[in-house]
Amino acid sequence: MAIVRDGEGGAVLSVKAVPGARRDEIAGRLGDRLKVRVAAPPEGGKANGAICALLAEALGVRAADVRVVSGASRAEKSVLVRGVSADSIEAAFPA
Repeated sequence: MAIVRDGEGGAVLSVKAVPGARRDEIAGRLGDRLKVRVAAPPEGGKANGAICALLAEALGVRAADVRVVSGASRAEKSVLVRGVSADSIEAAFPA
């Protein structure tokens, strides 16, 4: 299943967020989403910021190039990664 699709100016990644975890980590695929655990709490956008920073580091892009575009207050999110293709993200997180 595809966890990512090409979007405007980059790729849109489907994420299952788990805030309040012991540590920040990309746990792998969970169905049609990438499961991401972060220690930050879900209040005030802290978890969203941590998710964006973690994905940016894993993909080798600037944190400013990663942002939540839908689902900001839900566990299921869509994250835009500017300047990369869906194929490169698929390669970074293989099934």
